[in-house]
Amino acid sequence: MKISLQHAVVSLTRALDFVGVDEISHGKRVALMALAIARECGWADGDCHDVLYAGMLHDCGVSRVQEHRQLTETLEWSGSQAHCLRGEEYLLDCPPLARFAPLVRWHHTRWESLQQGVPGLSASDTLMANLIFLADRCDVLLAPYLSASALNSDVLFEYPAIIERLAGLSGVLFAPELINALQRAAIRESFWLQCDPAYVNDVIVESLAADELEELGSKDTLALARLFARTVDAKSIYTLEHSTRVAILTRFLAQLDGMSGDALEEIEIAGLLHDIGKLRVAEEIVDKPGAISTAERAIIKRHSYDSTRILKMAFPGLPIADWGGMHHENLLGTGYPAHREARQIPREARLVAVADIFQALSQDRPYRGRLAVGEVMAELEQLTTAGRLDPEIVGIVRENQDRCYALATGVGQ
Repeated sequence: MKISLQHAVVSLTRALDFVGVDEISHGKRVALMALAIARECGWADGDCHDVLYAGMLHDCGVSRVQEHRQLTETLEWSGSQAHCLRGEEYLLDCPPLARFAPLVRWHHTRWESLQQGVPGLSASDTLMANLIFLADRCDVLLAPYLSASALNSDVLFEYPAIIERLAGLSGVLFAPELINALQRAAIRESFWLQCDPAYVNDVIVESLAADELEELGSKDTLALARLFARTVDAKSIYTLEHSTRVAILTRFLAQLDGMSGDALEEIEIAGLLHDIGKLRVAEEIVDKPGAISTAERAIIKRHSYDSTRILKMAFPGLPIADWGGMHHENLLGTGYPAHREARQIPREARLVAVADIFQALSQDRPYRGRLAVGEVMAELEQLTTAGRLDPEIVGIVRENQDRCYALATGVGQ
């Protein structure tokens, strides 16, 4: 299995952009503004390339809508370092993207502090991290001119107020040379118009077109998937390790079911990223201890469709999107989002669905505690008898229920 790093990052960071809920594509806009400023500074192509990727990934440590709102409501927030540290940790554990970890770690640190020196942080990385900070804050000030569908053209003559606000922080929050470059770049209408929601993804793809394609093998692709799975699972204290555990359990069941080779890697990725669309769901709904409303249920029901679309973009030509995106379909045809009939649901998707339910029942949730293995199996048997789950796959679980429970909970492994 080989995939394009560029293509996967552009696609998977779309899920990070969903965290804003009311305001999406923040990461893409930060990337494009940072790239324009870097080019204005005359930086080498390699540094411009790194700035573009770091911009897209800078908020990989943000899963919760409330945290995103805090980060985008003021120029400085006292709690900003938490997501920088999480993002650094996630990236360091992902070899293909580890080189961006220092930029993410320090992208909310004042220039006056960075100037004093950070052990292990090179001069070029120091400046790049501060550039991400500058572009990030520029996008916060741009927000009033953005809607879900368009950029308000008033910004083309009102932008000097944005630049003046940022320039007033030169030498304190931001490096003077970066502010000077921003002032030169901002006079171009294209600097702002590239941020229009209608164009931002296209401009990102065009900006990457000149780069030499980086192919990832199975090991690095799995590392990339684990990074985004950690972001998804951090959405709630009740879903910590959910995606990771579903992936482990899915792979275990798939092996017992006779799968091997690349198919095992692909179904593990499907398990890791089956809930990536849930980044669009506010944690007030995910963490709700009582019954959810009809409107809240509608929001939840779209997550598997969003997962499917993101995975289709990230892994074109592979079955990962179908295997992961169908985890809420059932054999009766009453599942969502497509109400597929049994004959339309591949066996691999049925494996993910059973693993997802088993793990969820084995984990504390806001509306109930963790079920014991016997209780989990009773629930699975009931769903199987009702015709929702594949009886053969549930049979595999039944024969290995204690091992499955250990994999789903991490207890006794």
